[in-house]
Order: sequence, then structure tokens, then C-alpha cells
Amino acid sequence: MSYDWDDMRVFLAVGRGESLSKAGKTLKMDPATVGRRVARLEERLGAALFAKSVQGYVLNSEGERLLAHAMRAETALAQGAEEVHGEAGQLSGVVRIGAPDGSANYLLPQVCAAICDENPGLEVQIVALPRVFNLSKREADMAITLSRPTAGRLMAQKIADYKLHLAATQGYLDAHPKIKTLKDLKGHRVIGYIPDMIFDKEVDYLGQTGVDRVTLASNSVAVQVNWVRQGAGLAIVHDFCMPTLPDIRRVLEDKISLTRTFYLVRHLDDRRVERLNRFAEAVTLGLRREVALLEGAT
Repeated sequence: MSYDWDDMRVFLAVGRGESLSKAGKTLKMDPATVGRRVARLEERLGAALFAKSVQGYVLNSEGERLLAHAMRAETALAQGAEEVHGEAGQLSGVVRIGAPDGSANYLLPQVCAAICDENPGLEVQIVALPRVFNLSKREADMAITLSRPTAGRLMAQKIADYKLHLAATQGYLDAHPKIKTLKDLKGHRVIGYIPDMIFDKEVDYLGQTGVDRVTLASNSVAVQVNWVRQGAGLAIVHDFCMPTLPDIRRVLEDKISLTRTFYLVRHLDDRRVERLNRFAEAVTLGLRREVALLEGAT
């Protein structure tokens, strides 16, 4: 029995997007046509591939099994195209990288812009979300994480360590009681993450400060940094963000000094995709340089 690869492309898009409309946007295809293509594939296979409801299309057990094979075929086709095109030329096509919004806002823009300067045919998409990315569903080609993955067909490499400190503007510190010990923090407004939206244990910073209440909270690093910039309170701030903050001052630097690590995570099936290997190498080196540069400027 022969199969149309275009039907498999549709299946992959629906499996990743879990809806006909999302798949249609990805494929530039009408959702009704996407639905017909899925139905045609299911008819040819003699099996349903999705649990369908008003919420969308979710892969069932048969669909999950087919997804694994379809992804391997997709990777093999990409590898073949690269071998024909040649590996020595410039990078081209689209690469999507997922990242928590701290690195996505303050590191990746300049790193990826520099890579695109050297590779005019390359398109880079940065998905900035404070959560863990599902690479198996191809939400991104690769992701920056704060912890090594412990499950799934994934590979991870360390990018760099980075530092964080408690900080506020000099204006805030001048207008509020002096801070000489950890106990003094209880009289101050503290900025941090929304407790039930902490997506990784590595961003649960405030446990090391003794502070048990966050007055201004957001799941976004950029929002937290903007509060600090406005003199709204104290927060644990990435050292690489500090050059963007005028009048910033570290607080209790000898008592609160944190070190965390960025990892680059990729799907194991992509280890032979030379285009992604080269982009991963470039973004890793660029991020290491940028962290060192910005921390040195603090």
C-alpha cells in the first residue's frame, strides 16, 4: 500500500497543533481541506488517529505510534535535502527556537540577529514562553531550558552558567528603609514569579531570601524587570539584564548570589540534521559570548 507524503505532512501538522485551524495556518490550507485529508488518511489506514472533540484533535494511541514513524521520515527527508544541497554553504530556511523569556528578551535577539547577518537566507523564530517546550510535537526545533530533560527522546548540551542577584534602583533604596540583613527585607516590596506559575524549580529564587510574600508578581521576567526599572521594588535579577537597567544596585550581594545554567535541548532524531547542528553550534557560542559580555558590563 502506498501513501501520499502530503497526507503525512497534514497528519504531522494536526498532531502538533491539535486543531484543524492551527494545522491549516501552518500548511497555508483551508481547515476543511485539512479535515478531509485526515479523514482520507484514516480511511486508507483503516484506523482512527485522533480523538476528535469541540476542543480539537488529540492523537490517540494509534496516532501516537504513527507520529513517531512520520517524524523519523520527516527528519530523513530533511537530511537528504541537505546532502543534495551541500553542507558547506550558508544556513537557510526556518529555525524555531523556544526559550524562557529572560533569555528570549535579553540574549537571543542580538545572538540570532548576528547569525542571520552571516546567513541571509536564514529565518529565525523565537518563541518566548515561560514554560517547558514539547519538542516531540515540534513546537520548536530546539529549546533553551533551565534544567536537563529527564524523559523523552531528547539530547541536551550545557550552554553556560549565569548569575543572578537581588537588586533595586538607587531611587527605590534611597526612598525606603536601609537593608543590611536578610531580616530587613520583610519591610520591603518584593517582585517575583506568581507562585503557582513557576514552571521550573530553578526559577524558585525567593526561597533563598527568606521572603514568603511577593507583592508584585508576574510569570514574565520582562514584566518583573520593568517593575524594577520603575523603582517599584526589589527582585532577583539576571546579571545579564542589569546593563539595561539605569541606576540599578545589587542588594545583600554577599548573602544572595545565585548561579543557574542554560541548556540547549534538541530532539534526538535531529542529531544528523547538519543545518540544525550548525545553527545549534552558532547559537551556543553566541549565547556564551553574550552572557560573558553582559555580565562583565554589570
